Amino acid sequence: MIQEPKPISQSPETRSARDWVKILANYREPSAGRSAFELAVTLGPFVLLWTAAWFALSISGWLALAISIVNSAFLLRLFIIQHDCGHSSFFKNRTLSDWVGRAIGVVTLTPYDVWRQSHSVHHGGSGNLGRRGMGDVHTLTLAEYRALTPIHRLLYRMYRHPIVMFGLGPGYLFFLQNRLPLGLMAKAKYWVSAMSTNAAIFVLLGIIGYFGGLMPIFLIFLPSTLLAATAGVWLFYVQHQFETTHWEENEDWDLHDAALHGSSHYVLPSPLQWLSGNIGIHHVHHLYSRIPFYRLPEVISDHQTLFDGNRMTIRESLINARLHLWDEKSKRLISFAQARTTG
Repeated sequence: MIQEPKPISQSPETRSARDWVKILANYREPSAGRSAFELAVTLGPFVLLWTAAWFALSISGWLALAISIVNSAFLLRLFIIQHDCGHSSFFKNRTLSDWVGRAIGVVTLTPYDVWRQSHSVHHGGSGNLGRRGMGDVHTLTLAEYRALTPIHRLLYRMYRHPIVMFGLGPGYLFFLQNRLPLGLMAKAKYWVSAMSTNAAIFVLLGIIGYFGGLMPIFLIFLPSTLLAATAGVWLFYVQHQFETTHWEENEDWDLHDAALHGSSHYVLPSPLQWLSGNIGIHHVHHLYSRIPFYRLPEVISDHQTLFDGNRMTIRESLINARLHLWDEKSKRLISFAQARTTG
């Protein structure tokens, strides 16, 4: 029997989403020194752990694997830095941000310019039922699901199953899908981004293979990349997939309301919040994406309403992960079991 999800805690509405945008603008300026520090304390340990894992291969493959598992957390944090570069929030200089993002994209297996465009589409249409399909988790309304043929219902249920979403999906996304500029294939710019990133990845793997053989690839590169990808997909999923999230048809949709009310505040223990680059403070990020990730805690520290809004614990996120259909009548994300009893 499926346990009923607990609604995310809601805070009293004291300001409109548009009012918050004006307030959040005060936090948008990055610090060059702080950004350089965050890059150093992420990239430095990543390189050191990669080196340690390589040396550990001469002692034990299991030891190398264990170190690579730890290193996946720093790879995830590198992706968050790449993410901020894509929003031009990491450095004031846009060119510097872009090239740092492109360089990191080689180790995260993510073509930077392709990802930046698809992620921009996600931010520009999040919560809009008429603009689904790029940069989001595919979500059907209850009416759409009921209109499907049995085989298409089965395919949707398979897609939303945890084994596919968090087991097979991350590997497919980062190892295969990212190799082509899907959805953007008509423009040469995105082909250049994808193919140049692919070439850099293959050169890097070739160097690793030449000097270390296959073991560093199988026991360091693959595990750390796959675990970081899985954690990243999970974080992205829970940021928008919760019972009281926000979806509207195009004519009723508002960018700022969707950003504030359709994104969660994922409350994590301090070490996990640091390793995930505070991306769990997602309602603030979506409302004002130009705020550097290291300033997001400052925002919720200064504004209790934002601290309380859309809070989700780890336990609640596990329950909400069982919700897969948007019920337009109740304005709730519901489970397949609830869909059978919903009128």
